[in-house]
Amino acid sequence: MPAMATDAIAFTPAGRLAELIWSKQVSAVELMRATLARAEAAQATFNCFITLCADRALSEAAAADRAVAEGHELGPLHGVPFHVKDLVNTAGVRTTFASYLHEHNVPERDAVCVARLRQAGAILIGKTTTPEFGHMPYTEAPLFGRTRNAWSAERTCGGSSGGAAVAIAAGVAPLAVATDAGGSTRIPAACNGVIGFKQSAGLIPHDMSPELFANVSSINPMTRTVADCGLMLEIMGGEHPSDPYSYGAPARGFIAAARPQGDLHGLRVAWRPLMANHVIDREVLDLTERAGLALSELGANVEPMDDDLEPVEPAWFAYASALWNARFGELVPRLRNRLSPTLLAQMQLGKDATGTDVGLALLRRSQLYAQVQGWFERFDVILTPTLTRTALPIEERLFAPIEIEGEPVDTVRRAWYPYTHPFNLTGHPAVSLPAGLHSDGLPVGIQLVGRRNEDRRLLRVAALFEAARPWDARRPSL
Repeated sequence: MPAMATDAIAFTPAGRLAELIWSKQVSAVELMRATLARAEAAQATFNCFITLCADRALSEAAAADRAVAEGHELGPLHGVPFHVKDLVNTAGVRTTFASYLHEHNVPERDAVCVARLRQAGAILIGKTTTPEFGHMPYTEAPLFGRTRNAWSAERTCGGSSGGAAVAIAAGVAPLAVATDAGGSTRIPAACNGVIGFKQSAGLIPHDMSPELFANVSSINPMTRTVADCGLMLEIMGGEHPSDPYSYGAPARGFIAAARPQGDLHGLRVAWRPLMANHVIDREVLDLTERAGLALSELGANVEPMDDDLEPVEPAWFAYASALWNARFGELVPRLRNRLSPTLLAQMQLGKDATGTDVGLALLRRSQLYAQVQGWFERFDVILTPTLTRTALPIEERLFAPIEIEGEPVDTVRRAWYPYTHPFNLTGHPAVSLPAGLHSDGLPVGIQLVGRRNEDRRLLRVAALFEAARPWDARRPSL
């Protein structure tokens, strides 16, 4: 594979890789060898994988080549490598949830999203890092250590889908399965300069959620291009009995929607620089405003929107900590020394919450939904920063104030990503896209938010923005 033995192939989109394999211009085995070599290099540099399944991946790649040679019907991702966050089940491949409690857990069945990707011909290469049970916006755990940012070893990669974002940014496979309960796809996407799409609640069935009916988590695509994001949504989406919110969700049209065709004439965009926060880095603000200008140049009507939101984090935390205590509280006396200190600390903060406290949080969730729905009476899309500043220092602690432009502000959830967790509570689709580089050399992300079940419109806006402000040539050094 002489033409493939370059960095260029590492950043080739999934759709194009499948075409190269179908047409026999590229061997699935040679592609897989190159991908696994890059995964090993990324692992040595960033620590972004918990498990690699190289032998199995090479065996499946050889089978993919035989299928091409024998003229079999091929799926849309035939022979294309992908990886999965280690909170999502993969049949026959260790799934640890980044916890010593599940260090040797090997599921018998794939999660629905994984099964659908594999049915489309994609080949699993491994499981990416996450904090234990995805409990925080940094990616570290006693089981595997710490994952570093793809652009700077001195900065966090974000979380909780940090390993997925770093691997995608570093060119290790074009497709990643991530999750998001408070920003866990969009935060690391912004930190590492990739695309993270949190779809409308139920669009991709979530059969991994321990609580189905008040669930705020989603299983999401993470990619380097909007087109690949649409491809993943098309394949993973569609109703399934495991998820009550998946019934009736749109499941087709995402590939077409992700093509940058036409313009945005008539689109009403609300530009919200603040969302119950008070401080934002000036360069982040400037780059986000320029994103609004790009949308205007495409024909959208972009209007500033005042901040009318009360802080959402207290309601989100009341709900999240109640679930952590319900799931793990009985284990603490026996296994305290094997659980992440940050998970234990958050459980402790929430252990005295009453049923009334949780009920009030659920009422706040309903009020927030109604409020956000009201925004969409005036606007079609909401534009915000994804984060108030670039990736935090690698040593940043969860409960300490963060700094913005050298000044201490509030704690990480309230001051760094107030823009993300509101839409986990409301279920609206939201995508983080790269918007440029900060003077500190790190990526800055913007967030676009759409109406419930208007994911295709959101993809189209994202695709046109991507074409107007191309990012693909900017890559971190492996």
